[in-house]
Amino acid sequence: MNKPRSKIIITSLTVIIAMSALYVAFPETINAQLEGNIFATHSGGVITTSGVVIDPVYTTTTDPEYTEATVEFDPMQYLREFNYGVVSTLPDGKILREFTIIAEDDQIMEVSPGIFFNVWTFNGTVPGPTIRATEGDIVRINFINNGAKSHTMHFHGIHPAEMDGVFEIVGGGGGQFTYEFEAGPVGVHPYHCHVMPLEEHIVRGLYGVFIVDPKEGRPAADEMVMVLNGLDMDFDGENNFYAANTIPFYYQNNPIQINTDELVRIYVVNMVEFDPINNLHLHGNLYYYYPTGTDLVPSFYTDMITLSQTERGIMEFQYEFPGKYLFHAHKVEFSEKGWVGIFQVNDNPQDKKSTEKVDYGS
Repeated sequence: MNKPRSKIIITSLTVIIAMSALYVAFPETINAQLEGNIFATHSGGVITTSGVVIDPVYTTTTDPEYTEATVEFDPMQYLREFNYGVVSTLPDGKILREFTIIAEDDQIMEVSPGIFFNVWTFNGTVPGPTIRATEGDIVRINFINNGAKSHTMHFHGIHPAEMDGVFEIVGGGGGQFTYEFEAGPVGVHPYHCHVMPLEEHIVRGLYGVFIVDPKEGRPAADEMVMVLNGLDMDFDGENNFYAANTIPFYYQNNPIQINTDELVRIYVVNMVEFDPINNLHLHGNLYYYYPTGTDLVPSFYTDMITLSQTERGIMEFQYEFPGKYLFHAHKVEFSEKGWVGIFQVNDNPQDKKSTEKVDYGS
């Protein structure tokens, strides 16, 4: 027997022996890999892979009849969706807004075509729901932790110490806690889990936006929420993707429709971990900016803001000319990895109707 052939046979036998040993030790795991792992995508499709699954929580089932999707998230719907809670009036005349928020940490989300991530969610999405109240309202959050790990909800703003969501750890498997406080101050504030290791609980997705409106209200506008976030797909402490509202490049591939001469108001919150700053640049226009939104008078007029972690504010602007306009991080790495979008500015139909009524010959 020649030496090359001997080496091939010896190598083959070594592989067979190793595989046999693995099969004896882990028969179910080997069978699962051979049968294929099945995932339900956010778009409703089902895919199968026989490849090695790095994080076992990614494996949903090997049942070919499985069709249940794990995370349904529409960034366009989230953009303009506000949760005002169940509203009632207390005996003292104050408005009570009651919310139910459920935490989970075993959900799978397709964050880019064919790329899956184990997200930790509030009410099944990343970011969690945008909670909204008026200054002085009583906010009651019925928090349920259906995850396997401990979680809390920490709201930025003013509230009693026992409502801070730091020391009142809520255990998994159905643990419950009720947060109750008066909404304030006016502005846009983040909320997030505050259990250690904090960066893991945040980068996995346990955060959302809390808006407190002034009692006198703000001028009518096309209102949106943009949570700037990053995704660390390989758990090395560096983000691989960046986005506004989680899905990289979503608003570039699906431009946001707005109208000329119509006020646009964006509540923007930076929740990017691992990177010291983030920013937002608007093309073809400038915007009035209200840092944290606590003042009703804008602090400056600009086309770019720079934000550190959990820094936030309110942008207001109008477009005079129709067309496509980019908005993105001016930190080029972020924009090239997904944090970029387009406003499709359309002729205002109300303006068209008004001009059609004018008799230009008179």
